[in-house]
Amino acid sequence: MNNWNDGYVFDIAYTYGYYPGMNPARLPLAFAFHGLRAPVVQTACELGFGQGLSTNFHAAASGTRWWGNDFNPMQAGFAKELAAASGSGAQLEDSSFSHFCRRSDLPDFDFIALHGVWSWVSEENRAIIFDFIDRKLKPGGVLYISYNTQPGWSAFMPLRDLMVQHTQQAGNDEQALPTEARIDAALDFAARMFDTDPVYAQANPFMRDRLKILQQQGRDYLAHEYFNRDWHAESFVRMHQRLSQSGLQFACPANYADHIDMANLTPAQRQFMQGMDDPVMQQSVRDFMVNQQFRRDYWVRGGQWLDDRQRVQALALQSIVLLTEPDKVPLTIQNVASEITLNRLIYDPILQALSDYQPHTLVDLAASLAHRNLNLSQVLDSALMLIGTGHAAPLPTEPADDARAEIARRTQALNVHLLKKAALAAPSSIEGGVGHLCSPVTGGGVPVDRIGQLFLLAYLEHGEHVDAWPALAWKYISAQGKKLVREGIRLEGEQENLGELATQAQLFARTRLPLLRALQVV
Repeated sequence: MNNWNDGYVFDIAYTYGYYPGMNPARLPLAFAFHGLRAPVVQTACELGFGQGLSTNFHAAASGTRWWGNDFNPMQAGFAKELAAASGSGAQLEDSSFSHFCRRSDLPDFDFIALHGVWSWVSEENRAIIFDFIDRKLKPGGVLYISYNTQPGWSAFMPLRDLMVQHTQQAGNDEQALPTEARIDAALDFAARMFDTDPVYAQANPFMRDRLKILQQQGRDYLAHEYFNRDWHAESFVRMHQRLSQSGLQFACPANYADHIDMANLTPAQRQFMQGMDDPVMQQSVRDFMVNQQFRRDYWVRGGQWLDDRQRVQALALQSIVLLTEPDKVPLTIQNVASEITLNRLIYDPILQALSDYQPHTLVDLAASLAHRNLNLSQVLDSALMLIGTGHAAPLPTEPADDARAEIARRTQALNVHLLKKAALAAPSSIEGGVGHLCSPVTGGGVPVDRIGQLFLLAYLEHGEHVDAWPALAWKYISAQGKKLVREGIRLEGEQENLGELATQAQLFARTRLPLLRALQVV
């Protein structure tokens, strides 16, 4: 390696995102839908965990033992802080792939996860990761891997390379600017180039809109997503060639929305693909159909197939729970090519049945809705869509009583820690941007925005005395120099802000809090 960071951006912290595809609790439903038996995940590993939010949630909210690494000491420090707060025992370290992946004391793993990492590391590190998967993934084990892919990135790649060239040139100056400033300069350079109407822009007119979107995105996100030295957009067939050498086969997409061809492909596209027996060719063609930019996939080493009876039984017994209040679930969804409207005659009764925020098996849902002429197949497709759009979650296998109590204790400790960090974070601090809390019911993360987190902190201090919540929330918001915005207008006065917080607090207590209590977030 040329230097300690091996060409990877390190002076801007990565975003604090939560990635549900890395939750092993999502495997059984996805696998059963495609006729496969999911393994029991007792040991798991995330390579390049970034800020470590996903790993810590999944370690705290399950009985799975987690390991992981990230090369950035600042990011690893935050991840280890969360592990200590929850007491999950997650073994997280700041080290390079070359060090971590060659450790002799690591166990074999049922589940290995890489989110985006494959697209942003050198070929040398790819070889190290590939060797690690080959040696350490158990028979029957699952690999989650997400990566930039063709053909969706094909037109953008020359522009990305040009902007990186610009940042590198600026970085070689005697008075080198920090990464954020160099990204700003590169974006401005690209915009001025587009103003000259180059033939590239004429041939790829949508690149103008892509550049405008980039200009509006956070520089911490752009730095890691586009401005690393190494950046790859890999085809599905190339990924298959690499992983099949270690006996891995493609299992299914990790993104639940991708399971439903009816929602993503036109009738002509579906008919065209029905004639393909080769799953590798089918996935490659599908990437062209949807102009795929980013794949999230599960691969399995020696997958076990279910017969028809076993598959139906596994699907029927899978439980799901809502993550969003029913009246806030949109029934109009933007897919890759168009906008689709979900059938209210199907979704309204399903959302109503789930509105008690309790887990429901798919077979029980279908039985309770038989009088609405809904069958198990329709309930299954609706569940996949709700999960894929982030409004529901599949549930993990019920833990033993003693394990359940320990999992609840860990998630509560982790959530309280995150709530306190959200309250005390400086305005520019990324801790204030953690947008999820942990649920022992789902085994993973649940969206809770900043204001919601402050209301939860007030709930912990004042109970259901909602009138006391706004003052506590305002204390932390005002201390950070922040003010609320209502209908696009910034509220300047303290009383205006308190009045808006009072309105939001009542709404939160009436709608969101019952859901979060049912999910045991608080």
